Amino acid sequence: MPITVESLEKKDAEEYDPFAHRQIKKPNTTIGSFIHLVKGSLGTGIMAMPLAFKNGGLLFGTIGSIVICIIYAHCVHLLVGTSQKLCRKTQTPVLDYAGTAHKAFETGPQGIKPMAKYVSIFIDWMLVIDSILSICLYIVFIAESMQGVIYNQQGLDWDTRMYILILMIPIVIIMQVRELKQLVPFTAVANMLIIASVGVSLYFIFSEPISLADRNLWPQWTTFPSFVSTVLFAIAGIKTVLPIENKMKHPGDFLRPLGVMQSGLGILTVLYGVTGFFGYAQYGEITKGSVTLNLPSDSGWAETTRLLSAIGILVSLGFTLYIPMEIIWPRLEAKISLRWHNVGQITIRTGLAISMVGFALVAPKVESFIGLLGSFGTAVLSVLLPVTVDTLYRWPTDFGWCRWRLVKNSVLILFGLFVLTVGTYFGILDIVAIYK
Repeated sequence: MPITVESLEKKDAEEYDPFAHRQIKKPNTTIGSFIHLVKGSLGTGIMAMPLAFKNGGLLFGTIGSIVICIIYAHCVHLLVGTSQKLCRKTQTPVLDYAGTAHKAFETGPQGIKPMAKYVSIFIDWMLVIDSILSICLYIVFIAESMQGVIYNQQGLDWDTRMYILILMIPIVIIMQVRELKQLVPFTAVANMLIIASVGVSLYFIFSEPISLADRNLWPQWTTFPSFVSTVLFAIAGIKTVLPIENKMKHPGDFLRPLGVMQSGLGILTVLYGVTGFFGYAQYGEITKGSVTLNLPSDSGWAETTRLLSAIGILVSLGFTLYIPMEIIWPRLEAKISLRWHNVGQITIRTGLAISMVGFALVAPKVESFIGLLGSFGTAVLSVLLPVTVDTLYRWPTDFGWCRWRLVKNSVLILFGLFVLTVGTYFGILDIVAIYK
């Protein structure tokens, strides 16, 4: 067999080990990465799962939520797997989300190579916007939880906006934590508090008789897009996936069987399904945007649950800000004198915190964010882009027997486009209806 440039490049790619060339100052353990992955998906979304089942019906909701979680897990695998393969192919130690897409376009079909630069810029700003909107949602959720508890206990009828303003100082402080390794204790505490809140919520759900007689089994055509968007929003944390994998001490543990991804998303799928099914089965048509808002107001345990979930979300805000800061700071770092770096970080983080509090003041209704975030941001970042990146990497011949991978990816792209277009449309209608 003659030796060609292509065969030599392929041999070099096979021999190159990107994991061995990664230089990480503070690598994260496999357990720490597992905790971060769970927290990346575990947030206000799990509290919204009964609302998803209200829109999807009990039977369809059960099947549909499992299918959507499997689709999401597959897209995570496509993104991380393609990123690792592109690292080997291009002999690059580490690639983030935008870098992975850039390399996929750059090494893809000739006609799309000029788009590589613009795609990476688009992804970076999509990640920033999606993260910031998620934090705005979390702020509203925390404020609504505080408002409900204080009103029930003290009779103080303040507007949600007052609590959003009160939250500004602790939010600014929490958002000053910078290193992913330093954020592990915060995310661990957040996970424990949120899981405890879900456990107590399930206790209240099961403490009263549950009747399925008057519950919807199937969605209406107008509520189906909201169901898909809410489940996608609840499970999706794809913006955190590559930053977590890139900082791992043993990156191979992320995708291995029963590794970080499979274990984390498997547990979350079961937890989300149980919460959604029985939450809607108990509360029916009065199911609210967060199941904690349906708990009895005269119970100390219920009030404690609201506070626990709110505190859990609050202490995790630093982790949520980690992604946009990883994108924003490198663009500004070189323009700021080294001795002013610390001041610059503090200023940017404080400015972002104040801006997000301001945005939350404009739209203090938790339900208005969920469907729109799920349909627009999550559809693009969690489905369309990972599938596109995998397709470009494999183009034109690496699709298997009868090009089954290309067929599968085409179906996933159609699913993503459906969620993006129809879900966004109905999400906007929901916001208009709330503020009408």
